[in-house]
Amino acid sequence: MSERYPVPAARHRVEEVILRSRFITTVQYTPTVEAAREFIGEIKAEFADASHNCWAYLVGPPGSTSQIGYSDDGEPHGTAGRPMFTVLQHSGLGDVTAVVTRYFGGTKLGKGGLGRAYSDGVQYALESLPTRMYVPTVDMLVVIDYSHVTPVLRLLPGYEAEIITQDYAVDVTYHLRLPVEQAPRLHEALIGLTKGAVLAEW
Repeated sequence: MSERYPVPAARHRVEEVILRSRFITTVQYTPTVEAAREFIGEIKAEFADASHNCWAYLVGPPGSTSQIGYSDDGEPHGTAGRPMFTVLQHSGLGDVTAVVTRYFGGTKLGKGGLGRAYSDGVQYALESLPTRMYVPTVDMLVVIDYSHVTPVLRLLPGYEAEIITQDYAVDVTYHLRLPVEQAPRLHEALIGLTKGAVLAEW
């Protein structure tokens, strides 16, 4: 999967009170299921005295359903986790987990009210969430002779290639990191520039 997509740039939290119940929504970037579960655990520990810590996560590109999860954490079935996940699924974000912490205020909201409170909490958090672009990258090993160093170094920025390590020995070896979709294009450009006198593997 080489597409770029927006993800949360930082942990983000909002809070609102609905009929005396306090709802705290925390959102974070979670690129793996393990990261999502770890984050959920952190929030549960932080708000261990809360009535509920309901959660939902989506790992992968926006709208994907291959790595998802959600929980009502003791709220009536279908009133928290699923509505929260639905908001994440249609948010245009990838690799995102939301936890909504509830401190019960004594007034029951009813099933419909609960569903709205939990989904609105996530929506409210996403409205002010700072985001960044996730760019899938690949590593490339490039070996050239010294005569090609300057033109190759001029070429790299156009393909968003970053030099991770460089080794000047008999030949010059660069360990590059660049966006997945740029790798075939850079490979082609390197062959053209050096007239085939390059070793480039990714």
